[in-house]
Amino acid sequence: MDKPIHAKATAVWLVENTTLSFKQIAEFCGFHELEVQGIADGDVAGGVKGFDPIANNQLTAEEIKRGENSPLYKLKLKFNAAAVGEDKRRGPRYTPLSKRQDRPNAILWLVKFHPELADSQIAKLVGTTKPTIQSIRERTHWNIANMQPIDPVALGLCKQSELDAAVHKAAAKRAAEGIVMTDEERRKLVSTETSLGMEPSEPRLPSNMSGLETFSLTGDPRGDDDDEDRMDPLVDADSFFNLPSDQPDEDDEDDHR
Repeated sequence: MDKPIHAKATAVWLVENTTLSFKQIAEFCGFHELEVQGIADGDVAGGVKGFDPIANNQLTAEEIKRGENSPLYKLKLKFNAAAVGEDKRRGPRYTPLSKRQDRPNAILWLVKFHPELADSQIAKLVGTTKPTIQSIRERTHWNIANMQPIDPVALGLCKQSELDAAVHKAAAKRAAEGIVMTDEERRKLVSTETSLGMEPSEPRLPSNMSGLETFSLTGDPRGDDDDEDRMDPLVDADSFFNLPSDQPDEDDEDDHR
Protein backbone atom coordinates (compact mmCIF):
# COMPACT_ATOMS: atom_id res chain seq x y z
CA MET A 1 0.00 0.00 0.00
CA ASP A 2 1.47 3.37 -0.99
CA LYS A 3 -1.16 5.48 0.83
CA PRO A 4 -1.94 5.61 4.56
CA ILE A 5 -5.09 4.10 5.97
CA HIS A 6 -7.74 6.62 7.05
CA ALA A 7 -6.10 9.12 4.71
CA LYS A 8 -8.46 12.02 5.46
CA ALA A 9 -8.15 11.56 9.23
CA THR A 10 -4.36 11.32 8.83
CA ALA A 11 -4.37 14.58 6.85
CA VAL A 12 -6.38 16.24 9.63
CA TRP A 13 -3.81 15.14 12.20
CA LEU A 14 -0.86 16.34 10.08
CA VAL A 15 -2.50 19.74 9.51
CA GLU A 16 -3.18 20.17 13.23
CA ASN A 17 0.10 18.81 14.65
CA THR A 18 2.87 19.55 12.13
CA THR A 19 4.21 22.39 10.02
CA LEU A 20 4.28 20.35 6.83
CA SER A 21 3.17 22.16 3.69
CA PHE A 22 -0.20 21.50 2.15
CA LYS A 23 1.54 20.00 -0.88
CA GLN A 24 3.53 17.53 1.25
CA ILE A 25 0.40 16.38 3.11
CA ALA A 26 -1.57 16.14 -0.13
CA GLU A 27 1.07 13.99 -1.83
CA PHE A 28 1.39 11.70 1.19
CA CYS A 29 -2.37 11.22 1.67
CA GLY A 30 -3.33 11.13 -2.00
CA PHE A 31 -5.40 14.34 -2.04
CA HIS A 32 -5.34 17.59 -3.99
CA GLU A 33 -3.50 20.47 -2.39
CA LEU A 34 -6.70 22.57 -2.33
CA GLU A 35 -8.48 19.82 -0.40
CA VAL A 36 -5.81 19.92 2.29
CA GLN A 37 -6.16 23.68 2.39
CA GLY A 38 -9.91 23.18 2.86
CA ILE A 39 -9.15 20.91 5.83
CA ALA A 40 -7.00 23.65 7.34
CA ASP A 41 -9.77 26.24 6.76
CA GLY A 42 -12.43 23.96 8.26
CA ASP A 43 -14.40 23.65 5.02
CA VAL A 44 -13.48 19.99 4.47
CA ALA A 45 -13.60 16.99 6.85
CA GLY A 46 -15.60 18.83 9.46
CA GLY A 47 -15.96 16.70 12.57
CA VAL A 48 -13.32 14.18 11.46
CA LYS A 49 -11.02 13.19 14.32
CA GLY A 50 -7.31 13.18 13.53
CA PHE A 51 -5.59 9.82 13.08
CA ASP A 52 -2.04 9.73 14.48
CA PRO A 53 0.23 8.17 11.81
CA ILE A 54 3.13 7.83 14.27
CA ALA A 55 1.17 5.83 16.84
CA ASN A 56 -0.34 3.69 14.08
CA ASN A 57 3.01 2.77 12.51
CA GLN A 58 2.59 4.75 9.26
CA LEU A 59 5.18 7.49 9.83
CA THR A 60 8.13 8.08 12.11
CA ALA A 61 8.83 11.28 13.99
CA GLU A 62 12.16 11.57 12.12
CA GLU A 63 10.36 11.38 8.77
CA ILE A 64 8.05 14.21 9.77
CA LYS A 65 11.00 16.33 10.91
CA ARG A 66 12.72 15.82 7.56
CA GLY A 67 9.61 17.06 5.83
CA GLU A 68 9.29 20.08 8.10
CA ASN A 69 12.93 21.04 7.49
CA SER A 70 12.66 20.72 3.70
CA PRO A 71 9.43 21.82 1.94
CA LEU A 72 10.47 19.83 -1.16
CA TYR A 73 10.87 16.56 0.75
CA LYS A 74 8.27 13.88 0.02
CA LEU A 75 7.13 11.83 2.97
CA LYS A 76 7.58 8.10 2.70
CA LEU A 77 5.15 5.62 4.19
CA LYS A 78 6.74 3.40 6.79
CA PHE A 79 7.22 -0.17 5.60
CA ASN A 80 4.74 -2.58 7.14
CA ALA A 81 5.34 -6.25 6.40
CA ALA A 82 1.74 -7.11 7.31
CA ALA A 83 0.43 -4.85 4.53
CA VAL A 84 2.42 -6.51 1.73
CA GLY A 85 0.07 -7.66 -1.03
CA GLU A 86 -2.99 -5.91 0.40
CA ASP A 87 -3.24 -3.70 -2.69
CA LYS A 88 -3.97 -6.75 -4.86
CA ARG A 89 -7.64 -7.55 -5.37
CA ARG A 90 -8.67 -10.89 -3.95
CA GLY A 91 -11.67 -12.92 -4.93
CA PRO A 92 -14.29 -11.94 -7.50
CA ARG A 93 -14.93 -8.37 -8.56
CA TYR A 94 -17.31 -6.43 -6.33
CA THR A 95 -20.62 -5.73 -8.04
CA PRO A 96 -22.95 -2.97 -6.74
CA LEU A 97 -26.33 -4.13 -5.46
CA SER A 98 -28.14 -2.18 -8.19
CA LYS A 99 -26.38 -4.22 -10.89
CA ARG A 100 -26.34 -7.68 -9.37
CA GLN A 101 -29.70 -8.56 -10.87
CA ASP A 102 -28.22 -8.00 -14.36
CA ARG A 103 -25.16 -10.15 -13.76
CA PRO A 104 -26.74 -13.43 -14.99
CA ASN A 105 -27.71 -11.68 -18.23
CA ALA A 106 -24.10 -10.59 -18.71
CA ILE A 107 -22.88 -14.14 -18.05
CA LEU A 108 -25.33 -15.47 -20.63
CA TRP A 109 -24.01 -12.93 -23.17
CA LEU A 110 -20.40 -13.97 -22.57
CA VAL A 111 -21.24 -17.67 -22.76
CA LYS A 112 -23.18 -17.17 -25.99
CA PHE A 113 -20.92 -14.79 -27.91
CA HIS A 114 -17.53 -15.70 -26.42
CA PRO A 115 -17.59 -19.43 -25.67
CA GLU A 116 -13.80 -19.46 -25.82
CA LEU A 117 -13.61 -17.65 -22.47
CA ALA A 118 -12.84 -19.83 -19.49
CA ASP A 119 -15.04 -19.78 -16.40
CA SER A 120 -12.27 -18.12 -14.43
CA GLN A 121 -12.10 -15.27 -16.96
CA ILE A 122 -15.87 -14.72 -16.88
CA ALA A 123 -15.82 -14.79 -13.08
CA LYS A 124 -13.12 -12.12 -13.06
CA LEU A 125 -14.91 -9.92 -15.61
CA VAL A 126 -18.35 -9.73 -14.01
CA GLY A 127 -17.64 -10.81 -10.43
CA THR A 128 -19.40 -14.14 -10.13
CA THR A 129 -18.70 -17.75 -9.17
CA LYS A 130 -17.93 -20.79 -11.29
CA PRO A 131 -21.04 -22.76 -10.20
CA THR A 132 -23.24 -19.90 -11.44
CA ILE A 133 -21.44 -19.83 -14.79
CA GLN A 134 -21.71 -23.61 -15.11
CA SER A 135 -25.45 -23.55 -14.42
CA ILE A 136 -25.94 -20.95 -17.15
CA ARG A 137 -23.79 -22.92 -19.60
CA GLU A 138 -25.85 -26.04 -18.95
CA ARG A 139 -29.09 -24.00 -18.85
CA THR A 140 -29.97 -25.33 -15.42
CA HIS A 141 -30.07 -21.90 -13.78
CA TRP A 142 -33.31 -21.35 -11.84
CA ASN A 143 -34.15 -18.20 -13.86
CA ILE A 144 -32.82 -19.26 -17.27
CA ALA A 145 -36.25 -18.89 -18.93
CA ASN A 146 -36.39 -15.16 -18.12
CA MET A 147 -32.78 -14.29 -18.89
CA GLN A 148 -31.68 -12.24 -21.89
CA PRO A 149 -28.05 -11.89 -23.09
CA ILE A 150 -26.83 -8.34 -22.42
CA ASP A 151 -23.34 -6.97 -23.05
CA PRO A 152 -21.53 -6.62 -19.69
CA VAL A 153 -19.82 -3.47 -20.96
CA ALA A 154 -23.21 -1.87 -21.57
CA LEU A 155 -24.26 -2.88 -18.06
CA GLY A 156 -21.13 -1.32 -16.58
CA LEU A 157 -19.90 -4.60 -15.10
CA CYS A 158 -16.54 -4.40 -16.88
CA LYS A 159 -14.60 -2.21 -19.27
CA GLN A 160 -14.31 -2.85 -22.99
CA SER A 161 -10.51 -2.98 -22.66
CA GLU A 162 -10.81 -5.71 -20.01
CA LEU A 163 -13.15 -7.74 -22.21
CA ASP A 164 -10.85 -7.36 -25.24
CA ALA A 165 -7.83 -8.44 -23.17
CA ALA A 166 -9.65 -11.53 -21.90
CA VAL A 167 -10.77 -12.50 -25.41
CA HIS A 168 -7.27 -12.09 -26.86
CA LYS A 169 -5.82 -14.15 -24.03
CA ALA A 170 -8.33 -16.92 -24.70
CA ALA A 171 -7.53 -16.77 -28.42
CA ALA A 172 -3.80 -17.09 -27.76
CA LYS A 173 -4.43 -20.11 -25.55
CA ARG A 174 -6.57 -21.80 -28.21
CA ALA A 175 -3.93 -21.10 -30.86
CA ALA A 176 -1.25 -22.66 -28.66
CA GLU A 177 -3.43 -25.76 -28.29
CA GLY A 178 -3.82 -25.97 -32.06
CA ILE A 179 -7.58 -25.31 -32.15
CA VAL A 180 -8.69 -23.82 -35.49
CA MET A 181 -11.13 -20.93 -35.22
CA THR A 182 -13.92 -20.12 -37.65
CA ASP A 183 -14.12 -16.79 -39.49
CA GLU A 184 -16.91 -15.64 -37.20
CA GLU A 185 -14.87 -16.44 -34.09
CA ARG A 186 -11.81 -14.72 -35.52
CA ARG A 187 -13.88 -11.60 -36.21
CA LYS A 188 -14.90 -11.45 -32.55
CA LEU A 189 -11.28 -11.35 -31.43
CA VAL A 190 -10.44 -7.96 -32.92
CA SER A 191 -10.57 -4.84 -30.79
CA THR A 192 -13.64 -2.65 -30.67
CA GLU A 193 -12.08 0.10 -32.80
CA THR A 194 -10.99 -2.37 -35.48
CA SER A 195 -14.34 -4.15 -35.48
CA LEU A 196 -16.25 -0.91 -35.99
CA GLY A 197 -14.04 0.00 -38.94
CA MET A 198 -14.41 -3.31 -40.74
CA GLU A 199 -16.65 -3.71 -43.76
CA PRO A 200 -19.74 -5.83 -43.12
CA SER A 201 -19.37 -9.35 -44.40
CA GLU A 202 -21.48 -10.73 -47.25
CA PRO A 203 -24.77 -12.14 -45.97
CA ARG A 204 -24.96 -15.87 -46.46
CA LEU A 205 -28.06 -17.43 -48.01
CA PRO A 206 -29.69 -20.36 -46.23
CA SER A 207 -28.98 -23.77 -47.68
CA ASN A 208 -32.57 -24.16 -48.92
CA MET A 209 -32.14 -21.03 -51.08
CA SER A 210 -28.88 -22.04 -52.74
CA GLY A 211 -28.88 -21.53 -56.48
CA LEU A 212 -30.99 -18.36 -56.32
CA GLU A 213 -28.04 -15.99 -56.02
CA THR A 214 -28.74 -14.47 -59.46
CA PHE A 215 -32.43 -13.94 -58.81
CA SER A 216 -33.42 -10.30 -59.09
CA LEU A 217 -36.70 -8.45 -58.89
CA THR A 218 -35.47 -5.50 -60.95
CA GLY A 219 -34.77 -7.25 -64.25
CA ASP A 220 -35.58 -10.26 -66.38
CA PRO A 221 -32.58 -12.59 -66.91
CA ARG A 222 -34.00 -13.74 -70.26
CA GLY A 223 -33.07 -10.43 -71.86
CA ASP A 224 -34.85 -7.53 -73.53
CA ASP A 225 -35.39 -9.24 -76.92
CA ASP A 226 -38.00 -11.58 -75.54
CA ASP A 227 -39.80 -8.62 -74.00
CA GLU A 228 -40.08 -6.96 -77.40
CA ASP A 229 -41.34 -10.18 -79.01
CA ARG A 230 -43.94 -10.70 -76.33
CA MET A 231 -45.14 -7.09 -76.40
CA ASP A 232 -48.70 -6.87 -77.77
CA PRO A 233 -49.38 -4.37 -80.55
CA LEU A 234 -51.28 -1.24 -79.68
CA VAL A 235 -55.02 -1.72 -79.81
CA ASP A 236 -57.26 0.87 -81.38
CA ALA A 237 -59.32 2.59 -78.73
CA ASP A 238 -62.61 2.37 -80.68
CA SER A 239 -62.30 -1.32 -81.32
CA PHE A 240 -61.25 -1.97 -77.73
CA PHE A 241 -64.32 -0.32 -76.23
CA ASN A 242 -66.59 -1.40 -79.18
CA LEU A 243 -67.92 2.09 -79.58
CA PRO A 244 -70.77 2.63 -82.10
CA SER A 245 -69.81 4.47 -85.28
CA ASP A 246 -71.56 7.54 -86.65
CA GLN A 247 -72.73 5.63 -89.82
CA PRO A 248 -76.05 3.78 -89.41
CA ASP A 249 -75.88 0.03 -89.85
CA GLU A 250 -77.61 -1.76 -92.77
CA ASP A 251 -79.87 -3.65 -90.33
CA ASP A 252 -81.15 -0.37 -88.97
CA GLU A 253 -81.98 0.87 -92.48
CA ASP A 254 -84.00 -2.31 -93.20
CA ASP A 255 -86.02 -1.83 -90.06
CA HIS A 256 -87.03 1.67 -91.10
CA ARG A 257 -88.23 0.47 -94.52
